[in-house]
Amino acid sequence: MPKESPPIPEAGQIAHVRQRLYLVEQTIAPAKAGDSPLVKLSCVEDDAQGQPLEVLWDRELDAEIRTGEAWDAIAKRGFDEAKLFSAYLNTLKWNCVTATDPRLFQSPFRAGIRLDAYQLEPLRKALLLPRVNLFIADDVGLGKTIEAGLIARELLLRKKVRNIVVSCPPSMLLQWKDELETRFGLTFEILDKDYVKRVRRERGFGVNPWTTHSRFLISHRLLIDEAYTAPLRDWLGTFQTGSLLILDEAHHAAPSSGQKYAIDSQITRAVRDLAPRFEHRLFLSATPHNGHSNSFSALLEILDPQRFCRGVPVSAKLRDEVVVRRLKDDIREIQGGFPQTTRRAGRY
Repeated sequence: MPKESPPIPEAGQIAHVRQRLYLVEQTIAPAKAGDSPLVKLSCVEDDAQGQPLEVLWDRELDAEIRTGEAWDAIAKRGFDEAKLFSAYLNTLKWNCVTATDPRLFQSPFRAGIRLDAYQLEPLRKALLLPRVNLFIADDVGLGKTIEAGLIARELLLRKKVRNIVVSCPPSMLLQWKDELETRFGLTFEILDKDYVKRVRRERGFGVNPWTTHSRFLISHRLLIDEAYTAPLRDWLGTFQTGSLLILDEAHHAAPSSGQKYAIDSQITRAVRDLAPRFEHRLFLSATPHNGHSNSFSALLEILDPQRFCRGVPVSAKLRDEVVVRRLKDDIREIQGGFPQTTRRAGRY
């Protein structure tokens, strides 16, 4: 027998949808018979109060209207044993502490990686910042992707981030997608021409593809394409709370010239326009400084305009607050593990 559709909620009722409680703000009847009504909701739970949600009511798997009778039925299931409830309570306490104390981490215990101690330093520094405006400039091979994944996973666990956009060179898209999924359990969609075509077939030509998922990967090449950045700006608005931008190979966004008023490249202009719309920003590059101080200060200004200004010399104190820079020689002296190569004299 076909599954019966849940009763349509009315404005003012409390609904249980997607494992959360929402206040029904508006119900829009379908235009024709057989379609599902559109229900506009607002979350009433403490960690996401006021967060909006729009659903097609008949398409939801666990949609339920909560009434007085529904609350009374909860006690009929009986109570757990004291030991079981105690374990549950201690779990809640631990999650609460680790979500508020920047000195305690959760993401390293929920990642399928062999973690080196030095890879926790960016995570430690990120959690001490009011907003995660951090530049990871570690040497090649030290695991900048892992460090970025730890920060992203930690912010998600602490409910500080809901939406993540990763921008990287086109050749790195599949590697980023694979590592984030296999190592951290984070599923990302690669936003490209094929993805846009697919969501338009499924949801209509007028859909904004950025609204169809919460975590995206996009190449630098498409980041300068107005066909992709215009919907991204519409999605972000002037400023979106709970959003994180991860910019790989961030040195491409720095002006290539050392002149104080050098002309910005396309990628520089694109990142300069988009970065302030994200609440949190994470830049990655093994070569953060191209030898021009003004270029470096311009890049740091995009990362954190409250601390840095283009054309103003970067002080070591402010730089060290937002930049993590380690070379293999530094790690080798502390814990070893990186073989030292020597070049032999002779013909090649």
